[in-house]
Amino acid sequence: MSIKFGREVCGNLEISEHREWLVTNGIGGYASGTVSGLLTRSYHGLLLATLQPPVGITLLLTKLDETVVYGNAAYPLYANRWADGTIIPQGYQQLESFGLVGTTPVWIYACADALIEKRIWMQRGKNTTYIQYKMLRGSQPLTLSVKALVNYRDRHSSTRNSDRAWEIIPQNQGIKITAFAEASNLYLSGLKNQEVIPWQINHEWYQNFALAVEQYRGLNSIEDHLYAGNCRVNLNPGESLIIAASTEADGEKPRQGNWEAVRNREEELIKLFSHNSKLETIPSGIKQLILAADQFIVDRPLIDVPEGKTIIAGYPWFSDWGRDTMISLPGLTLATGRFEVARVILRTFAKYIDQGMLPNVFPDTGETPGYNTVDATLWYFEAIRDYLAHTADKQLLIELYPALVEIIDWHRRGTRYNIHLDADGLIYAGEKGVQLTWMDAKVDDWVVTPRIGKPVEVNALWYNALMIMSQFASYLEQSETEYLKMAATTRRGFQRFWSQDRQYCYDVLDTPDGNDDSLRPNQIFAVSLPAKSLTNSPLLNTQQQKQVVDIVSQHLLTSHGLRSLDPHHPDYVGIYGGDRYKRDGAYHQGTVWGWLIGHFVQAHLKVDQNPEVAKTFLKPMLEHLAAACVGNLSEIFDGDAPFIPRGAFAQAWSVAEVLRGWDLLSSK
Repeated sequence: MSIKFGREVCGNLEISEHREWLVTNGIGGYASGTVSGLLTRSYHGLLLATLQPPVGITLLLTKLDETVVYGNAAYPLYANRWADGTIIPQGYQQLESFGLVGTTPVWIYACADALIEKRIWMQRGKNTTYIQYKMLRGSQPLTLSVKALVNYRDRHSSTRNSDRAWEIIPQNQGIKITAFAEASNLYLSGLKNQEVIPWQINHEWYQNFALAVEQYRGLNSIEDHLYAGNCRVNLNPGESLIIAASTEADGEKPRQGNWEAVRNREEELIKLFSHNSKLETIPSGIKQLILAADQFIVDRPLIDVPEGKTIIAGYPWFSDWGRDTMISLPGLTLATGRFEVARVILRTFAKYIDQGMLPNVFPDTGETPGYNTVDATLWYFEAIRDYLAHTADKQLLIELYPALVEIIDWHRRGTRYNIHLDADGLIYAGEKGVQLTWMDAKVDDWVVTPRIGKPVEVNALWYNALMIMSQFASYLEQSETEYLKMAATTRRGFQRFWSQDRQYCYDVLDTPDGNDDSLRPNQIFAVSLPAKSLTNSPLLNTQQQKQVVDIVSQHLLTSHGLRSLDPHHPDYVGIYGGDRYKRDGAYHQGTVWGWLIGHFVQAHLKVDQNPEVAKTFLKPMLEHLAAACVGNLSEIFDGDAPFIPRGAFAQAWSVAEVLRGWDLLSSK
């Protein structure tokens, strides 16, 4: 195990209930929970199935409550927090260790002289979770009893003693659980060696589970779950019980799972990353991030792209977003050597270009995409550029080039949300009540950071896109003159962003209230982009680039990314928490964002030209792999020390940008 905790963590509830784990199935479904076994989120469960891949995520199997009888004593392996604040039982006290084997969480419980191992994984491409219990040692047999608690709800909601007419019926290999007539079935089965384990049916609601994280987030924090059935098995040392939870019936064939296939696939993913590094020289943290990267890449089949793929923005509550996908694609697929996956994603999203824009929110079946983003489309150019730099895939460029030409044309003449190219060569974007940049928090009608006008990172991306188009046109033997002229105008106009008084870039020009001189991290993209291979005409001169990197380093840089606002600003909020208004009010007003570390490292490298120094900025993120969702990276952190992780416990672009940054620095 590359990450492992002993009793000093496992037996300390203050720590172990804040350490989480995640396993995924490659189609959007997942399982997650805490090291301690306590439910702390409404998003925790052993099977959150994707009923309309990669969306329609529904909680089916909440948890398994296990008890070991060994000798004359009973040892609970589970823990529950109730609404009155009590924790009964406290099974984490039996927890000897927790760690990861690849992405597979592994618990070791000690009951007198007996050791029991528990591990959880999912079948790739299926809504099926396996939970395996193995007796590792002991001087006599033990009896393991397992209770299954189930539910049937959208992952964002909660249940209080459902009045549905649940049907629980025996099957040849276990039980079938149906919440209502139109619901997907949940099948539970157990297998000891080759022996099918019988289940006893129950129908009892366990009420008033308390969810500590949801309480902190100001959401409904009390929930009920249905105790649907239980099984019991005797185990000798070396023997195992595998429980399968699935949306698919398995006929007469018992479900055994195939954990070795999971591990073999993960080893192949690590080998792919070594396309420009020796396998033995790759740090263990980077190897873990390679496996984390795979958890975000999921299938999204389309009629004309049946092999379609996309990127889940984050677990446990995000779906796939256009902006997040394009920012994450280089790190998750190109840095890891998964070029065909990158190609498929780029083709998948091309099908949804409309009026020169990529979707912000990718559509579910039958829904119209949401296009409220000005930057996702511009990140698309950078993703394609990086893909071609890795693959020289001219055929894909030929396929996508007409759409790219159309995107530039739409921006020049104007598209949705008043997005248009102004006379100074800069992109203007925004309308009242609409959030268009990555700083997109909105609560009801309140857009927290509207940024209407000419945002600095949008125009850095626009210049980057124009330079990329000139390169593409030349490569395809088309005229590049028009794009170079437009780029020159944009570069001249971009000089307006430099504040002589502040000695850094304005965040937004030409807002309804003038130019916004808030010190934010968005100006870092004016240094990190465009890549040197594209142009010898940077947006900022050498001294300005150094000043941007220096001021960001001094005011915004933390161990885990960049603050979204200068702590000295009157609107700064250093702690992310509370109800939705408080959380979204802090989201881009000081909260630290992990993904920004990648472009900070890239900008720092341009200015300092010392890859070994730049690598030191990434090391705290590798250490964070053991601090929140074990083996993964958080979305955000408090702006104030000690920078407690918040938000989604596993975020695609956080993982992607650390991988991309490490790959960039390792090639120097």
